[in-house]
Amino acid sequence: MTVKLHDRIIASFIFFTRLPFWRVYQPPKEAYASVVEHWPLVGWLTGCIMAATLFLCTHVLPYPIAVILAVIVRLWVTGALHEDGLADFFDGFGGGSDRQRILTIMKDSHIGTYGVIALIFYFALLCGILISLPPMTAVFAILAADPLAKMLSSQIVNFLPYARREEDAKNKTVYRSIGVGATISLALQGLLPSIPLLFLTDATWWMAVLTSIVVVIFLFIYIGRKLQGYTGDCCGAVCLLAELSFYMATLVLMAK
Repeated sequence: MTVKLHDRIIASFIFFTRLPFWRVYQPPKEAYASVVEHWPLVGWLTGCIMAATLFLCTHVLPYPIAVILAVIVRLWVTGALHEDGLADFFDGFGGGSDRQRILTIMKDSHIGTYGVIALIFYFALLCGILISLPPMTAVFAILAADPLAKMLSSQIVNFLPYARREEDAKNKTVYRSIGVGATISLALQGLLPSIPLLFLTDATWWMAVLTSIVVVIFLFIYIGRKLQGYTGDCCGAVCLLAELSFYMATLVLMAK
């Protein structure tokens, strides 16, 4: 069955957010196999919402409070989908001694010690870094980093096979491999929102992108060695860690 482009795009927004797009239109089930091909477009939406919240709140609230509220708003929009994956990822890889044990732990709906610690440090670093950046730089960095991280993370489906059987998947969806055309489309989706940063930070933007790429490659290799494949939790964890590395690199390079 040939799935139309608009079905795949709408499926991505339904799958990766908690906004009620499904009330307006329900794409066919087959459309969900290609949601990662339009994941960065979802980043355009979530990044815009987070950046707009930060920009507006800085006019009426202290900057640290504005950053925290911006993070909370994105959590609400996404349903903490990727943060759940990050917690499961650290629980699995932290507590699992072999492939099967890691997969079992990651599938468990309960959060463990490693997951709690990972979320604490993740949010502390995310908020701390954004607070340390100038407000407008943070706004543009959010607009750039969200789609970029999703674009880089989506490449995992081409580098690794799915680690479980389709019927064992949490969301009952296994993403299909990404072709050449979709890869080019993903690159455009992930990089176009970053263009304004070229006028703000010069070489800093390129180094921040390179840092995210290096982090993602390292994570792909690590996941491949431990699992010989990927899971949805791995996608969420890689996405957040790639985004965090972009912010960290931006902060370090701008401080020089």
